Amino acid sequence: MNNLFLLFPQLERNPGIFNSHFKMLFRVIVSPENIQKVRLDPVPDSVDGLKLELKNKLQLRDSFDLQYEDEDFHDFCNLTCVADLPKDKVTLKVLFTPFPDTLSDSSLDTAILSESSSPSTSSPSIHSELSAPRSQPWPTTFPIPVFTYDVELRLRQGNEAFRKDGTLLSIPRDIKIEILEKLAENIYSYKAYPGNEEIENVAAALIEKHPCLKEPSSTSGWYGWKISLKFKMGNYRQKLRDAGCQELKVNSERRGLGETRGKRNKVKKPRRCETNFLPDLPQDRDRESLEKEREQMSVEMMKRTPDITFVDAAMSSTYSLRRQEVVDEEPPVSQMKIRWPAIFTERQIRKEFTRLVSKDLSKSFLEGLDGHLSKLIQLFRSKRYEDIPEMTSILESLDKNTSNQRMRTAALLGLPWYMRETPSKFMKICEPSDREEDVIKGVVIGILVVVENVMEPLPEFYNDVALVIEEEVVMRHLSDIPNAFLNLMGLVYALNLDYPKELKFTFEVIQRLFIGVGSDSCTARVHSLKSKLLR
Repeated sequence: MNNLFLLFPQLERNPGIFNSHFKMLFRVIVSPENIQKVRLDPVPDSVDGLKLELKNKLQLRDSFDLQYEDEDFHDFCNLTCVADLPKDKVTLKVLFTPFPDTLSDSSLDTAILSESSSPSTSSPSIHSELSAPRSQPWPTTFPIPVFTYDVELRLRQGNEAFRKDGTLLSIPRDIKIEILEKLAENIYSYKAYPGNEEIENVAAALIEKHPCLKEPSSTSGWYGWKISLKFKMGNYRQKLRDAGCQELKVNSERRGLGETRGKRNKVKKPRRCETNFLPDLPQDRDRESLEKEREQMSVEMMKRTPDITFVDAAMSSTYSLRRQEVVDEEPPVSQMKIRWPAIFTERQIRKEFTRLVSKDLSKSFLEGLDGHLSKLIQLFRSKRYEDIPEMTSILESLDKNTSNQRMRTAALLGLPWYMRETPSKFMKICEPSDREEDVIKGVVIGILVVVENVMEPLPEFYNDVALVIEEEVVMRHLSDIPNAFLNLMGLVYALNLDYPKELKFTFEVIQRLFIGVGSDSCTARVHSLKSKLLR
């Protein structure tokens, strides 16, 4: 069921006339226990602008639509124009929209999607199976599951007694074990390795829903539950590891000898909030059948016009095979281009990111970037860059034309300098007559921009924008620099690559603040920028 918020805005000036210059005060009811107040000045003159403001103010991670209560029909209608809002008071409903290409069920069972035939009659049919069990990122408020009937009965009686006279429930050991096991199972449906803050989030949500479980000796009331959940998650992972779960088994190998020693000692688990980091193979499928499917897809990609439906289905069903290869074997990118050519297309990069992170890459990146765009440019201009002529050049070029696309480019090009990092090894700019091999030599990961005038940081026209990984151009014709950053982030996730050492804070900003993945946990430098952007 979709979450929803109820918003009650009031005009602070003349309520008889609505325009974007008026302030609006929103009373935001997140839940009966959590009511917030949001002030907008000025009020955006578009629905998208209003949604961005609410998303930033309320820290909403997921995409949503707005509905308003119409005065004529006394019912909710879709909000398509801000001017349609009633002049005095209005109730808005925020309806969260599901991610594309994700599963509606987050259970451990493999979801079997519709079958699609291969492009040739001689090829066997392909099952569009997504073995990844997780389809949603970590929720803002963790949903406490429903326990067995007898446990729920005790908790209901305990909550009634607590509200009546503050009496806390004395929990028998068997009931506590059942509560912890159910919580561990639900936590695993979102993450195999939750962090400290996420465990705290679960413990706090448990006490909020069942206040009779509070601990009298704890200031927060849930500290003991947090410690118990940490141990229970470890036990639950061990149980799944013993059952053969590949996601957990990969980190259980003991210290090896000889050639495999370094490989066995390397911990392989989600580092950047991946929800489906290393899934098991689909049910009733083995490596041999998936490998045949991969070969068919490779042949299809050699055609001038590949069958998109077939490639989509093949990439979905072979996801687990690809992730095990990427994570466990860590092949060079040149080998991945040969074995998995589809992953180096814009369409499949976005689909792979959704499978891996349960989030829409393009929409999240652009909405996140646009939401911070104006404030970020203001921060750039608030500092002096006497010793950084590149930053000065970017801002001077932006003054000539402040279109949204140029502001996006300026924000991404200026971000490394603002974060006190040097992008010279990452961003390579050359003219069409320059030798490409010489320009990208030594580039581990970066963006190559080919323009007629290398002295113009924000050109109107690009001869080419390409991605470079391991001194090899892996993608070309990406239209502009924002699109290049978007696809590079997708490839970094899809190929399990490290962020460039010289730009680790820049990429963290893109991940946590723009795309909104892992935004609750930031390094000190990124957290400082986040605080300034949200002021």
